[in-house]
Amino acid sequence: MSTDNTVDATAMANETTANGPAPTGTVAPAETAQTDSSVVNAALDSTNNAAVNTVSSDNADSVPQSTPAADATASENGLPNDVNVDGTVADVAANTPVDLMTQLQDFLTVGGPVVWILMGFSVIALCIVLVKIWQFALLRPESTGDVRKSLLAWRKGENQEAIAALKTRRPVSEVTSMAMHGLSRPSADHSLLKEELERVATNRMNQLRAFLRPLEVIATLSPLLGLLGTVLGMIVAFQQMEAAGSQVDPSVLSGGIWQALLTTAVGLVVAIPVVAIHTWLERKVERVSALMNDSVTQVFTSHQSVSLSRAKAEEIKRAA
Repeated sequence: MSTDNTVDATAMANETTANGPAPTGTVAPAETAQTDSSVVNAALDSTNNAAVNTVSSDNADSVPQSTPAADATASENGLPNDVNVDGTVADVAANTPVDLMTQLQDFLTVGGPVVWILMGFSVIALCIVLVKIWQFALLRPESTGDVRKSLLAWRKGENQEAIAALKTRRPVSEVTSMAMHGLSRPSADHSLLKEELERVATNRMNQLRAFLRPLEVIATLSPLLGLLGTVLGMIVAFQQMEAAGSQVDPSVLSGGIWQALLTTAVGLVVAIPVVAIHTWLERKVERVSALMNDSVTQVFTSHQSVSLSRAKAEEIKRAA
């Protein structure tokens, strides 16, 4: 429709130019020619504008939103067709989750030998903690139910029942049983018995304290190694800045600072749980030692009180 109207308007303008307008009054021929030319130009301009608008609207309806070249590039990159390759590929790559093993390898590469040493410390500390937990769970050295029952029978003078109630697999029960066996003999030397009990108790406590010293060393050295890595990272950063001269790239400095902070963080991550677990295990060993000392002391004091009571009873009988 718009094309036909354009053709009709052009034909009418040409016909008007050829025949000229109808003579009116005393209009000069030059003025008539000028008027005719302006009319023709206006008609042509309106015709061209209409044609351009028509073509623009038709092209807007027919042109697709994405070109085949862009679609092909997006499909080659494994992206959907509506993804803008130039603008959004970087965002998609940035939002892709990084594999844990890849990130760990990056940390080990950036941290250098300090991070490797700290990772070795963490593995050793984990093995020691598992062994100690298994040892304490197997022995249950803080459980004193059988000891209390045995001491109650010992105070009553029931020596055999008191010894039979003890579970000698536990350190406290073992030392208590040895004290009761020694005091049950009539000709027992108390000084020698105490020395033997002290020797056995020391051995049992050393078994419970086994591998606690390596945990203490790891807890002490880990923050120091992290500090060493921090110093080394800062040295590398300033060396690279010196080599760059006046054209310093901020990424050079940030890489050295990242290495420094990474080693510090790894050192603290290793040291904090090791310190907590070492303190917990040390406290359990100290409690076992206190329980052992208390139980053996009660055995000796109860035996002496029973002996005194028996001696007084015999004196009363003799006096009667």
